[in-house]
Amino acid sequence: MLEKVRIHAAQLEAALDPAHATFTGEAVWTGPAARDFAGELTGRRARLRVLAQRIVEELEGELRATPEKVARSSAAR
Repeated sequence: MLEKVRIHAAQLEAALDPAHATFTGEAVWTGPAARDFAGELTGRRARLRVLAQRIVEELEGELRATPEKVARSSAAR
């Protein structure tokens, strides 16, 4: 399960890369509005990466805090 989440998180992290590379790699649009858009795109791309990584980190933390086995007496409660 964790490996699938890591794969999906990596896909999320890279989701805006093609648009960002196209937009910042060549002059597809210029002017003040284009600069604002580029700044917003860059910011959203960075935020998406941070949030995707946070999901993985929180899941890893939950899994570390969960015992691998539970004693039969605890499970019966």
